[in-house]
Amino acid sequence: MNMVRFDPFREMSTLQDRVNRIFADAYGRRDDDDLMTRGAWVPPVDIFETDQHELVIKAELPDVNRDDINLRVENNTLTISGEKKMETEVKENQYRRVERSYGSFSRSFTLPQTVDATNIGADYKNGVLTVRLPLREEAKPRQIQVKVS
Repeated sequence: MNMVRFDPFREMSTLQDRVNRIFADAYGRRDDDDLMTRGAWVPPVDIFETDQHELVIKAELPDVNRDDINLRVENNTLTISGEKKMETEVKENQYRRVERSYGSFSRSFTLPQTVDATNIGADYKNGVLTVRLPLREEAKPRQIQVKVS
């Protein structure tokens, strides 16, 4: 006879999974939604400042066509939006498991007043969108010479 370690939280975990499924079914699906395309996704980003005094936003957009990516700056807000489309070469009934998310996405970032919005540049390479936001000249650090009298 095998010894089984008693886990008082095992039943709670099963109950939580059941409750999650109930709410996912009730609120997570629309009538026109099916299991293959369900799930809104948000691309992860890294935001950092470089030594060239610019902010850089890098967004992971794997399998997104460059033509399906939109960049927009309005009222000091940068918005990255687009759509990740599911492959049409594979029929829906051929899938065994779908873990990647598909569909429309949108991310918005409030730009600091120090960003020069007229000189923003973007590059898309290997599934990564890189947006460069240069800082205004007055925002860049400068050296002040101290005179001795």
